[in-house]
Amino acid sequence: MKKIEAVIKPFKLDEVKDALHEVGLQGITVTEAKGFGRQRGHTELYRGAEYVVDFLPKVKIEIVLEDSMVERAVEAIMEAAATGRVGDGKIFIVPVEDVIRIRTGERGSEAI
Repeated sequence: MKKIEAVIKPFKLDEVKDALHEVGLQGITVTEAKGFGRQRGHTELYRGAEYVVDFLPKVKIEIVLEDSMVERAVEAIMEAAATGRVGDGKIFIVPVEDVIRIRTGERGSEAI
C-alpha cells in the first residue's frame, strides 16, 4: 500500500476529486494548507500599502491505496491539477505499513 500526498492550488480541488473518482478511488482526506516553493510568495497592495504574502493558500490531499492504483491516481492528479504555471503543486508517494479500520478492526487492503 502507498499514501499519496498532493499539494495543489485550491481552485483545482473539484477537478482533482472528480478525476480520482473516475479512476475508481472512493475516499480522500483534504486539508487546507499554506506554503510556498519556488514561487516564493508575492507582493500585494492593500489600501495603498504594499505587503508581502509569504505563504500562499494550498490544499493537501491524502489518499491511501493499493500499489496497483498508484500510477493511475498520480496521472489523474497531474492532469487535473496542472495549469502550466509555477505553483501547481507537488505529489509525494510514501509506503504505508498497515491500515486499521477502527470500527471493525479490519486491517490492510480490507480497511481501505
